[in-house]
Amino acid sequence: MTSAKYLYFILTKKPETMPLSVNAGRICYISEYRHSQSQSRTKLPVFLVGTVSALDYPLELSCLKELSSEEAKLLLAVPEDADRLKMSRDREALHTALGLTLETVVTVEEDGKRLRGIIRYIGPLDDPPRLASISGTFFGIELQGADRGKGINDGTYKYKTLFSCEKKCGVFAPFFRVRPLVPTSLSPPVCDVPTELHTDELCPGDRVTYFVGDECRHGMVVDVQQQTVRISTDTDETGKRGGEVFVPLDLVAKGEVPAGSTVMDVDEPPLEPDPGLLMGLNSMVEVSLSVPNSYGIIRWMGTLPEREETMVGLELEDNNGVSDGTFKGQRFFRCPPKRALFVKLSSCRPDSRFQNPDPSQPVDCSQIPGELDDTERDAGYGEWNPETAPPVSTEQVNQLLIGRMKGIQGHCNSCYMDAALFGLFSCSSVLDSMLFKSTGPQDAPIQRTLLHDIVAPLRSKGFVEGRHIMKLRQLLQNLGYSNSFTTDEKDPEEFLIVIMHHILALDPLLKLSAAGKVQESYCYQIFLDQNHSLVLPTVQQLLEHSFHSSGLKLAEVPSCLILQMPRFGKKFKMFDKIIPSLELDITALLSEGPQQCMVCGKLAVEECADCFKDPVFSATGFKIFCSTCSAQVHSHPQRHSHKPAALEIPKGYRGFSVPRALTRDRLELFAVLCIETSHYVSFVKHGPDSHDWIFFDSMADREGERDGYNIPEVRACPEVGDYLEMSPAELANQVPRDMRGVAKRLFCDAYMYLYQSTSMCLYR
Repeated sequence: MTSAKYLYFILTKKPETMPLSVNAGRICYISEYRHSQSQSRTKLPVFLVGTVSALDYPLELSCLKELSSEEAKLLLAVPEDADRLKMSRDREALHTALGLTLETVVTVEEDGKRLRGIIRYIGPLDDPPRLASISGTFFGIELQGADRGKGINDGTYKYKTLFSCEKKCGVFAPFFRVRPLVPTSLSPPVCDVPTELHTDELCPGDRVTYFVGDECRHGMVVDVQQQTVRISTDTDETGKRGGEVFVPLDLVAKGEVPAGSTVMDVDEPPLEPDPGLLMGLNSMVEVSLSVPNSYGIIRWMGTLPEREETMVGLELEDNNGVSDGTFKGQRFFRCPPKRALFVKLSSCRPDSRFQNPDPSQPVDCSQIPGELDDTERDAGYGEWNPETAPPVSTEQVNQLLIGRMKGIQGHCNSCYMDAALFGLFSCSSVLDSMLFKSTGPQDAPIQRTLLHDIVAPLRSKGFVEGRHIMKLRQLLQNLGYSNSFTTDEKDPEEFLIVIMHHILALDPLLKLSAAGKVQESYCYQIFLDQNHSLVLPTVQQLLEHSFHSSGLKLAEVPSCLILQMPRFGKKFKMFDKIIPSLELDITALLSEGPQQCMVCGKLAVEECADCFKDPVFSATGFKIFCSTCSAQVHSHPQRHSHKPAALEIPKGYRGFSVPRALTRDRLELFAVLCIETSHYVSFVKHGPDSHDWIFFDSMADREGERDGYNIPEVRACPEVGDYLEMSPAELANQVPRDMRGVAKRLFCDAYMYLYQSTSMCLYR
C-alpha cells in the first residue's frame, strides 16, 4: 500500500474528544476506500500519523483541512504541532518547496546563519512507523564555497548514507529552512490531491440550485469546502434578496431548475451582460455575493482546469473572498488573504459606482477630470512657487499632515506613485530642481501637473486628491511612456526613472567609478556577495559590502541617493530585518579625496580587500590604513597572504603624515519606501530627533472609500525611534509581529531608502 491510496489532513483546531497530547497541527489520514464508504456528512474516522495505536478517531470535518500527500510529508518534518499548523497556512512556502529538485542551488538556515549549498537528497530520514503512514520530507544539502565546513555531517544520518560529501559539509533541513537562491515561477502546482473533497463539479462563480426541505432555490457558489458549499442566495427563506447560506454538498446541483420544472438544464448561464459594458484586466466590477454587493478589480482572466467558460480572478475590497489569489493550490495573482474570488466573467458587471451617465459607454477608471477647480485657482496653485510652499517643517507636521484624508489619495493601483511622491516632496526639497527646470513643450503638462496639482497642495494643504494623481498617470500614458500607467501596479523606480530621465531630463543623481570608467544612474540596487556574513545589517553595511564586492566607488557626492534593498523580487527578502542608518558616511566610498586610517586616524595610504572579509575587523567601513598600521595589521601570520593596494593621495596631502582637518562626507536619511503584499507605504523623517517619523498609507481605509477613492492617512510613529536606539542584540530579539505601531513595516519591509546631501537642499 502506498501513500497515494490515502487522504491526509491537518487538525486546524483541537477537538474536545481528543486526548490531551493531541493538539492542533497534528497530521492524520484515512484510506480512500474507507472515506468513500463513510456514511457521516459531518465526521471522518481518521488515524493519527506517528502513533502506534490502531484506534481511529471520528473527527468533525470543520476541524480538518485536507493536504496532498507531498504537503503532508513536508509538514511532518516540522517538529512542533503549533509551528506545523502555522506553516500549513503559508501556501507560497509550500508551493516553493514542492518545486525544489535535486541539484537546485539554495540557502539553508543553520544556527541562525544562511549558508549556500546544493540539494543532493530529498526524502525521509526515518522509515514510517506504520505501513499506511508516511514520514517527513527533508532536504539534504551539500554546502558550497566559503560555507564548506560549516555543516554537521557528511550526508549520513544514523549510520545511513543518504548522499555523500566531505565531513561537515552536509546539512539535513526541513522545507522552512531552505530557500531557492533564485526563486522561480516554474514550480509545479500542488496537484496530488484536490484541495477540496468531491468538488470538481462545482467552482466559485457557478450558478447552482440547492434544496431546503422540498423547496429548491437558486444562488451562486462563493466557496466550496470539504462537505459544504457557501452560496450567495438569490432570495432567502423570507423572500428577501441576498444573503449567504451553507448547504451540504449533496444538496447542491450545478445549473438552475426553472420553477415548476422537474428537468434540470445543466449549467444554464445567466443573462449575457450588455456588450457595451466592456470588462478586462484591471476593470472595476461588482458581483452579487450578498447585500450590499461586493466590489473588486479583475486581476486575472482566462480559463481554469476543466472549465471551458471565461473565468476571472477578482481582488475584492472587503474580506468576502476565499484565498489570496490561489485556486486549488495554483497561484494566478497576489492579493491579501480572503480578498480573492474566482467567478465567471458573465457573473460580473461594471462597478455601478463609476457608471457613466450614458450606459452604452464603457467604464474606464482613467477617465477622471484633472483640471484645477475654482477653489484651487483661488488658492494660487496655478501661480505656485517654492517660496509660497516650502517642504513641511517639523513644526508644521502635526497641523498640516497628521490625520485621515491627509497625504496623497490612492486610487486604482497608484500606491507605488503615492508613496514615492509623498516620500520625495512632503518634507524634503532635494529634488525640487526638477519641478522648475526647462523642459520641452510635449512634457511641460506633466511638469505642471506635478508642480501645481500635486506638490503645491501637498505642502500647503497636506492633501492631494486622487483625481490629480490619475491626471498625472493619464498624461504619462497618453504621451506613450507606458500603455498601462492608469491601471497597472508598477515599481517606484520605474516611475521615478520615467519622470527624471525620460521626461524632465534631470542629470543622473549617481555617478559611479568602476575600473577607471564613470557610470551614471538614478538609483542604485544593492547586490551582495553570496559569502557575506551579514545577519542584521545596517544600510551603511549593505552599501559598503555591495560597493566592495562590485569594485565600485562614488565619482562625486550625490545630492540624492536612492538605494534599493537586496531582494529576490518583491516577495523574498534577503534579511528579516534591516537597521536604518540615519546617516551614511560615504567618505571611504569616494574615488577621490584623502582617507583616514581606520585604526589611528592618520592619512591612509593603503586599502586591503582581504581585510574586508576578516571577522576580526568591524563589519562597517572599508579597511584602509596608514603605512605603520598596515604593517602591524599584516604582520599577523593569518594575514601574510593579504595584498593591500595603494590609495591615490591628492596632491595637496602628499608628504603629510597627519592629514589636514578632513571633512567627512555624509548623507542623511529622509524617507523610506516599504512594500508588503504588493502594497507600498512610506516613512518620512521630518526632524533631527530619532523619533521624528511619520507613516503614510494612501490606502489606509479601503472600506471607508469616498466615491470609489481610498481614504489616505498620515500618522506620527515615534515608536520607530525607540527601536533605533536599541542595540543590535536587542533588535535581533524583537519578534516582528510584536513590534509596536508600524515599526515592523520599517525594519522588516524596507524596499527603497532615500538619502540627501544636506548642503544641496533648498530648505533646511
